[in-house]
Order: sequence, then C-alpha cells, then structure tokens
Amino acid sequence: MRTLILSAMSLTAVLAADTLAAQPPLVERVTDSIMARWNQTTPGCAVGVGQDGRTLLTKGYGMANLEYGVPLTAASIIETGSVAKQFTAAALALLELEGKLSIDDDVRKYLPEVPDFGATITIRHLLNHTSGLRDQWGLLSLMGNPPTRQVHTIALILHLVSRQRDLNFPPGSEYLYSNTGYTLAGVIVGRVSGMPLAKFSQERFFKPMGMTSTQWRDDFERIVPGRATAYQRTGQGYAQLMPFTNVYGNGGLLTTVGDLLIWNEALSNGTIPGGKALVDLLETRGRLNSGVTISYALGLGVGRRGNQREISHGGSTAGYQTFLTRFPDARLSIAVLCNATDANPVSIITGLTDHLLPGPTTTSVAKGPVDTAGLGAVAGRYRDPATDNLADFTASSEGLRLRTAVATGTATNLGPGRYRASNGAEFEFATAASPRRVKVTDADGSVSSYEAVTPPAPSEVRLVDYTGVYRSPELDVRYEVKADSGQLVIVLPPETREKLQPLYRDGFLIGGRTVRFSRDAAGRVSGFGVYAGRVRNVRFERVGNP
Repeated sequence: MRTLILSAMSLTAVLAADTLAAQPPLVERVTDSIMARWNQTTPGCAVGVGQDGRTLLTKGYGMANLEYGVPLTAASIIETGSVAKQFTAAALALLELEGKLSIDDDVRKYLPEVPDFGATITIRHLLNHTSGLRDQWGLLSLMGNPPTRQVHTIALILHLVSRQRDLNFPPGSEYLYSNTGYTLAGVIVGRVSGMPLAKFSQERFFKPMGMTSTQWRDDFERIVPGRATAYQRTGQGYAQLMPFTNVYGNGGLLTTVGDLLIWNEALSNGTIPGGKALVDLLETRGRLNSGVTISYALGLGVGRRGNQREISHGGSTAGYQTFLTRFPDARLSIAVLCNATDANPVSIITGLTDHLLPGPTTTSVAKGPVDTAGLGAVAGRYRDPATDNLADFTASSEGLRLRTAVATGTATNLGPGRYRASNGAEFEFATAASPRRVKVTDADGSVSSYEAVTPPAPSEVRLVDYTGVYRSPELDVRYEVKADSGQLVIVLPPETREKLQPLYRDGFLIGGRTVRFSRDAAGRVSGFGVYAGRVRNVRFERVGNP
C-alpha cells in the first residue's frame, strides 16, 4: 500500500509537469491499480480515457461472460442505462435545428395519447425531468411487472401513460427524474422524422461519426456479437441480471468505451452533426417556474468537480452500471462501462480524476468539532407531507449521518441546527417546533419542508378499519389488505405478501413505499395513495371486503 501511495504521488507530479496526452502508459498504470479487484473470477468494467482528441486508454478488466470464461475488453459491447438519454435529447435537438419541431412544443401535438392534465407539458419538460409524469418503472413495479422480470414494449408505456389521471406535480414546478419522459421523447423522434429513433440515430449520428459499435437495444432478442452479460452480486457469487425489454430512448444504448470517447470529443469540439448549436442546446440547464435553475440540462448534468466544469451522466439498468463524463476546460473525457451491480463507476472516475485533473477535484468544507448535544436534538426520521419522501438523520462519532432524497453521507455542521452535505444540500432544523421540522435546500436551491415522524402506538391502529380490496383505475390492478396475527399485510400482484409498518396516522411503510389511507366524511377508510419516490399518490379505491 505504501508503495502504491508513493507511486501515485510520483505519478501526480509527472502528470502535472507534462501533458496527459504524453503519458498514456502512466494513465494505464493508475487505472490498473484502481481496477485491481476485477479479475478472471468476476465481471468487471471497461474504461476509456481521452484528451484533446487523443485516446489515452481503452481497456477491459474482469470478465464479459462468466459461464464461458470470456474476458471483458475495450471492444466489449455494454448497455449504458441512462447515459443513453443524451442521445435521445440530441436527436430532438437536431430536429429543432432543422425546423422540424420546437422543444418548447406541447407534447400532445405529437403524442395525443398523453392525457390533458390541465397544464401544458413541453418536450423540454420531458428532457429535463420537470414534466411531472410518473416514472414508468415505478408504475410497472406497482403492477407486479418490474424491469428484468417482464418484457415491456413502448406501446405498453404509451398505454400506461394514457391511463394516468394525475401528475406528480404541475409541469415545470419541480425536478424529479422520470424515465417516462425519455421513452416518450424517443417516440416523438420517430413520429416527426418518419423513422424510429434507432434508425434515425444510426443515419444521423452513429454512422457519420464513426461510432461503428453503437446501436439501440430496440429488440432484446437480437444477437449482438461481443455483448457482455450483466450480473448481480449474490451471497453465492454472481447471477445474471439482464434487461429483457424493448423499451428504449430512456436507456437501451449498446456501445463501447471507445465509441463514447468519440461522442464526447465531438461534443467538446462541436463537430457533432448540428455543430455547436446542438451542443449549446444540450448543455442548457433547466429552469423551474420559480426561477430556480437546476443542474440537469437536456440528457446531461452540468456542474463542477472541484475547480473543473463537468458535464456528465450516469446509468444503471439491470446489472449494468455506467458513467460518462467530460471536463471541457481540461479537454478530458472518461467513460466507464461495467457489467456488475457491485461496480461503482463514480468511484472509479473519482479515483482517476484525482490523478488526471489539475488542481483539487473536490470542494472541501471546513469541519468544526462534532456537536454531540445538537446531534441528539435533530436525529430521527422526518417526512415531506407533500411527497411522503423520508429523511433519516443519525448521530455518529463523525457527525450527522443522513439518508435523504437529496443527499446521503455525513453532513458538516454549519452552526446550531444547520448542516451541509457534500453535494451542497443544506438542512436547517427547527427543534423547538411541534412536530420538529427541517428545511431542506437541495444542491440547486429548491426548498422543501419535512416534519418529524412519530409512529402511532399499536393500540391506535384499528386493523379492521383498513382491511379490504382496493383497485387502481390508472393501473387496472387490485391490492388486498388483510389482518394477520395482529398485523396488517398487503397482497400485491402476483400474490406477494408484505407487512404494512405503521409510520404515522393512516400512513404505513412497505419497503421503500408509503401507503397513505384516506377517509370519507364519515371517517371510514375509502382508499389509499401509494408514494414510491418517482411515483406519487397513485390512487387505489376501496371496492370490497377481504
């Protein structure tokens, strides 16, 4: 370890003295040390590093297929997950530049299947996740048809959207990641251009740019030579976890790290079809109705890593874990494509940028002494009454540990009752209030209010009030709530039983979801709404007894 540290220190000095482009062997040595855990008994990752149009490294680590002993190489085809979103956004941006559409058009101009929710949803809303549309994977999971367990189609997603009665929030009022928006965006490309997104991308981007190993997974049954199998970590080792779906646009791009470096270089120097105007469109950050500018642009996140401007996107689909980033000022690009759930591309990139970028790559905040007494006053579970998002705060010897929708990790104390997470999110507690409250300001400046959760006593929960059969008209699925050995259980399709844990009055926790029961004027339970992060208040109506 001491030798490795000294070697890394020496390498940093060398890279600071010379240009990175003159040091490909040293870049490989650093990457080899970071990737040492991936070997002939594990899946792994392919890593690509480029600068100023020159490829410094493309290399595979671990195995592409464990059953046949196929090594993972730089040429291995790996699915990118949500890294693909920038390609869908680029297709729409090109159509705008050609006068075929405007990204500020009402989506119903092209997608009459989308219900009229009483407020206009634009293509821009789809692309910067401010549409309010519920996430397709969350909805399908509530139906008992989650990804990797059922084959889905784009027609199914359109039908699902057409059945929705409500949005998560009014368009433009919030940022909340939604894969639905990008599936619909891909459909718009097809309807406007006259060819499916897969063909449009090949003809307008991939072929002209020389991205010969890139294609959309529009048919999961198609044979793709060189594709790496995806795996999930289990107690016994690894098991396959592949994305068996024909839904794409939100994800589903098959490619190599070499092709992704070509893409990034074209964005950096403006040689992509559409030129600098297209790049500027993709990098235009979203703006909420409140005036807050968010860090998400069109299929890309625009922010900073230390003193460097960073444009990036991560991805995760089934067992694939990915990240693509570029630093325009340093003209540096890094692509990481992994085929294992226990891979962490962000950590890999952080390790590389610590050596490859000039100056500090993290923004440090001065830490004062741990306020033990103050931690005890703020620790606990809180929830946002509007979204049912939960926030957990725990006192530790290192300070306040947090697990929230906007940040995780250990927060820095800024003063009495005030803390800041490493990503810039801030938390201001009002411990004298009843119930205790915390004002949450995310990294973009959007504010929400949470209140402390106090579960009801067992004697306050009358099980008979809740038992019954409930149906969602939006999902066309039924749930049954039963009393079993003094506890409430809910039977989900297909015949899955889970316990309902009391969270607050008429509110219960089931895994990562909240079930919030509603009552009629007479006080009888009449239905419930399900809140599941990217899916809010999916209504179920009481239709019968158990």
